[in-house]
Amino acid sequence: MGLIGVKQHLAPFLPSDPQAFDGTSGVGPVSAAQYGSASILTIAWAYMLMMGGEGLTEATRYAILNANYIAQRLSPHYPLLFKGAHGRVAHECIVDIRPLKDTSGVTVDDVAKRLIDHGFHAPTMSFPVAGTLMIEPTESESLTEIDRFCDAMIAVRDEIRDIEAGRLSKTDNPLKNAPHTIADLMASEWEHGYSRQAACFPGRPMLGAQPDKYWSPVNRIDGVYGDRNLICSCPPLEDYAEVAE
Repeated sequence: MGLIGVKQHLAPFLPSDPQAFDGTSGVGPVSAAQYGSASILTIAWAYMLMMGGEGLTEATRYAILNANYIAQRLSPHYPLLFKGAHGRVAHECIVDIRPLKDTSGVTVDDVAKRLIDHGFHAPTMSFPVAGTLMIEPTESESLTEIDRFCDAMIAVRDEIRDIEAGRLSKTDNPLKNAPHTIADLMASEWEHGYSRQAACFPGRPMLGAQPDKYWSPVNRIDGVYGDRNLICSCPPLEDYAEVAE
């Protein structure tokens, strides 16, 4: 973590020196180190020592190559932000979902949730630009895994095209209802306007799916409500008392 600059009116809310904090003002320290987690600096320093100048240069080349490979594969399907004069990106590729919201009603949240059905945790969402996905492939990602991710993103775009063309409902479609669980697959009733196969095994045949298919344990949750309301999932204190007895 590097230095963080704020305006003067936010300065009282910054973490302070644990040795000098008297508890009368500010938020106090957030760790035992004065400016944050000392372990982060140690890890970064150890990584640089082990890699050396040549290793860091090679890792950087691969990370930039991977990001540009993804950008080239996705550019026919999604708008990309912050490309250079020659259409290249740096170590990250930012996919803009905002124009697709206007044509299909699909949001960046919908794309992120649909990626779960493909077995992917979504890339960084709505940073540094709201309504975008920032994809940062590391130097360690294999071509097979990068292609699998790109195939998933293209499959998601094809579903968005179906919504734009009216082949899928704007309110009842695999993106709006993602992620899908194994309970959805096994339920006796199916009330959606798309198939269970499309819901649970996107982009591949149901019986020919990869054997390690990931299943989300729950369907879509209300993320905004969860962000604004503290919800404790811990057992009540009475349960702990019973165990102690």
